[in-house]
Amino acid sequence: MRVYQKVFKNPWSYMIGGGILALLNILLLAATGTPWRVTGGFFYWGIWLFETFGVMVNTDISGVYDGLGPSETLLFNTVSILNLSVILGAMLSALSSNEFKRRKIKNKKQLIVGISGGFLMGYGARISFGCNVGSVFSGIPSFSLHGWIFWIFLTIGAYIGAKILMKYLL
Repeated sequence: MRVYQKVFKNPWSYMIGGGILALLNILLLAATGTPWRVTGGFFYWGIWLFETFGVMVNTDISGVYDGLGPSETLLFNTVSILNLSVILGAMLSALSSNEFKRRKIKNKKQLIVGISGGFLMGYGARISFGCNVGSVFSGIPSFSLHGWIFWIFLTIGAYIGAKILMKYLL
């Protein structure tokens, strides 16, 4: 019971969580040959969704669509499976620690801000060819200068955005 409490109920330290993430990132790189990336999977899902409803998408755009392996499909590929695993793992973690809660939306303003923020983050991640995971979490350990630059401006932007959000919107 004590181990269950420590592993599933109590929060982990940042050192343990960071160490586990680093180990999983190394294992992912060794197993797939590519670093952890997230937004590419959402791009594949968007193409799949459009094509499901009969809208043909031009995937010949240089640098945007890097193609799939011979046995992969738009919905079932390395990036999509990793994204689905992260979503499922987060849900199982929240359920096992009794932290899964349905919350009511306080007001329309909160709904609009949440949807707008999510859209802008997703759009920004796609047009910059990566999100904080690909740019920071995979960029910095691979000694890439862009990872450090991205992290600095991500931190500045998050600070300014939080100040604006607290002052004007919440």
